[in-house]
Amino acid sequence: MRKHPLISWLVTACLGTVLLVSGCSSGSQEAGKSGDKVQLKLGFYSSGTSDAKMQEIVKKFMLKHPNIEITTESASYGKFFQKLDTEIAAGNAPDVWLSDGVYVAKFAERGASKDITDWVTRDLKPEDYYGLEFNKDAKGRYWGVPQGIQIAALFYNKDMFDKAGQPYPNENWTWDDLKKAAEVLTLDGSGKNAKDPAFNGKAVNQFGLTFFSITEGWMTVLKSYGGGVLDETMQKSIINSPQNKEAMGWIVDGMKRNIFTDPADLKSFKNNTLPFPSGQAAMRIGIYARVLAANEAGINYDVTVLPKGPDGKRFSPIIANSWVINSKASDAKAGAAWEWIKYWVTEDEVQKEWAGLGEAVPVKKSVANSPLFLQTGKNPQNKQAFLDSFAFAGRIDDNAVWEEWLSKFNDHVNRAFLGEIPVDEALSKADQDVQKVLDAFYQK
Repeated sequence: MRKHPLISWLVTACLGTVLLVSGCSSGSQEAGKSGDKVQLKLGFYSSGTSDAKMQEIVKKFMLKHPNIEITTESASYGKFFQKLDTEIAAGNAPDVWLSDGVYVAKFAERGASKDITDWVTRDLKPEDYYGLEFNKDAKGRYWGVPQGIQIAALFYNKDMFDKAGQPYPNENWTWDDLKKAAEVLTLDGSGKNAKDPAFNGKAVNQFGLTFFSITEGWMTVLKSYGGGVLDETMQKSIINSPQNKEAMGWIVDGMKRNIFTDPADLKSFKNNTLPFPSGQAAMRIGIYARVLAANEAGINYDVTVLPKGPDGKRFSPIIANSWVINSKASDAKAGAAWEWIKYWVTEDEVQKEWAGLGEAVPVKKSVANSPLFLQTGKNPQNKQAFLDSFAFAGRIDDNAVWEEWLSKFNDHVNRAFLGEIPVDEALSKADQDVQKVLDAFYQK
């Protein structure tokens, strides 16, 4: 994960208390309906297709709000956030920007974004939207409103299951059920599966499960086993726990037996996400956005909810990519930014147009539960699985130093995945290093 070298922004954290208590006025003006013209700078990360659609929506918004003039600032994901960090440090960031869901807490805790609790409670009904609650902090304050939702499910290649004579995954599966199926679905160069004594684990042509990263790998397993990385305060490590040891043991066993991809296996691919759409893995843990690559590749696949842990618990990682308002925006600009956010989430037309891109689960429940999302005629057929997963969805322990602690955690667990150190040692060292990162920020 990319680190944040901008010491100047870290210094602003010292002013966080002042910024966080400033909140927002419940009597905010409804910009664009009266008064002087407001110039609003809007920032977002995008691809070519999504950028064009965003510009269309911006134009329609300005027709409805003639007193608000929007200028946009966009770039590819990495470039956008690199530039945004610099702009925040310099005090010239956009008035409203699209935040990756894992950064919402960071912007809030470092004083870069505005507390919008009063506006959310006044103008929105939380029960009408997916993901809104994941932008709340421990004190119940809202720091963003979702633009689109990424939530994980289990993807599986139907042709591979059919060829192996295996029943498809279903909602009753446990992680052990997945591993048993993965044994049969993992094939070496001569077509022998992992249950065959003659199986060659050094020459795997098809993996049972492709497994990587926090969102589409280990966090799902750890949390369904009752573990995780941080406690409820998001300031204390709980890594060195019996639950995490059991979950990590399950993962490492699958990698050691070559039925799951390990970090070394993934280096043979141009991108960690490629094993499943390229037809070299029978299953994957994947967020909704992964349907785009799978459909483009033309593979025959579907999805179901993620497996249960030993005690019947499920966990689906959620990333609520969200609109946040700059804490330094003037009252007029903040009010205009809120009008944009309201327009985005409340207007069915906007929600339907964005859903048509197929990049995310729509925020508005009425649209997500409509044929527009559920019955597109494209794979996966069981899109309902993504909606069902909200019942056991959760954040991936994101906080102000998420990237920093994640880097430390990965350094140690990847060594365990590769068999270089025992699980106990990996978790013990990760626990110590992650806590140091947390203390360096929160114990100031």
